[in-house]
Amino acid sequence: MEQPARKIGQILGERGLYLAVAESCTGGLLGATITAVPGSSGWFKGGIVAYANELKVALLGVSERTLELHGAVSTETALEMAEGARRATGADVAIAITGIAGPTGASPGKPVGTVFVAITDGERMKAERLLFQGSRREIREKAVLKAIDIVEEFVESS
Repeated sequence: MEQPARKIGQILGERGLYLAVAESCTGGLLGATITAVPGSSGWFKGGIVAYANELKVALLGVSERTLELHGAVSTETALEMAEGARRATGADVAIAITGIAGPTGASPGKPVGTVFVAITDGERMKAERLLFQGSRREIREKAVLKAIDIVEEFVESS
């Protein structure tokens, strides 16, 4: 998983941009994948693992109203998590992941494997709803790889 992170590191480094992450269901796996790349300190600010809703509110500024209306696993929460990570770290770009890795936690309309990924640079925002199959580990790994792809696409389109 390190190779895709190397590519975004190269792109971010060439543009002089810093990335931050906010993670829920991946529990720090995205940050760990990024920091496995030698030299990532030149383009990665850091991350916030906010698994509990209270931390999404306290550390990332997710609105309690958003959580009540849409739930922790939603486009709206992912977008607020990304913006909160960008603000908290001073990064140029921030990406957030929230989802249901399973095997429990599913709800009507949100089966196991439902993941929302959002990214922002403070001006542009983008969110995607994804559905992955597999074990808990596989869902988390697929979410991280997709998030890395989204960073690459987002930064290259700016």
